[in-house]
Amino acid sequence: MRSKAKYPMNLKLLVIAIFIAFLLLFVLRSSLFSSSESNTPAISPPLVLKPPKTLRNQKTSDCSPTCTKIPSTLAQALIHYTTSTITPQQTHKEISVTSKVLDKKSPCNFLVFGLGHDSLMWSALNYGGRTIFLEEDRSWIDQIKGKFPMLEAYHVTYDSKVNQADGLMEVGKAPECSSVGDIRYSICQLAVKGLPSEAYEIKWDLIMVDAPTGYHEEAPGRMTAIYTAGMMARNREEGETDVFVHDVNREVEDKFSMAFLCEGYMKKQEGRLRHFRIPSHRDDLNKPFCP
Repeated sequence: MRSKAKYPMNLKLLVIAIFIAFLLLFVLRSSLFSSSESNTPAISPPLVLKPPKTLRNQKTSDCSPTCTKIPSTLAQALIHYTTSTITPQQTHKEISVTSKVLDKKSPCNFLVFGLGHDSLMWSALNYGGRTIFLEEDRSWIDQIKGKFPMLEAYHVTYDSKVNQADGLMEVGKAPECSSVGDIRYSICQLAVKGLPSEAYEIKWDLIMVDAPTGYHEEAPGRMTAIYTAGMMARNREEGETDVFVHDVNREVEDKFSMAFLCEGYMKKQEGRLRHFRIPSHRDDLNKPFCP
């Protein structure tokens, strides 16, 4: 009986031993397999570096049409003012007043009474827009245009003088001088009639009055230029015109800018420069000349 019972016990042990052996073999095999996977570098597709879109279909030695390049007019202005020893007619602070407005409005239409050493700068700051200069000295136009033929300048004639300023101030109080309309057909003595057609037909976003000559009694003076700038602004169909007057330390520029551009429209004064923002009066003909 004892010998008979021994066989089943041996069979159980044998089965358990085989099971344990298989289990150890399975664990050992799994461990080796995972270890080999972690030590073997993963095979990934090759890295392809693509050039930027703007450079994909161009030769490395050529610049594509989309390359940014400083315009020749701006380059010429930069070189000129870097190498010039001539002091601009306006100070840095005065120039900054107008340049800030140009920064917001350009490219735009910019009319400048006067042609000077700063004209190339104004034209460059209004890059892409139209800048026209009005000058009373024909020989000076030829001299400046000889250096900078890209500037658009026209010769104009003024029929008033500084010593007539007081009389013209009284003339400006007449009803015909506050009537809004095309300045070409105005009967006000202050209206400048001899400007090129472009000056009358274009809707100006900015107007700078830095001419004509006004530093002696027989000079043309800026009475009519200031008045004309103000009436051009009032006669535009809609919107506002920024008008700048330089040399307001002088009596004519001071009094006429306040009278015809209006203190109520003045936005800023910096040094000898005043900035006015004049709205259109055509949408409300009952609007007062000055606010």
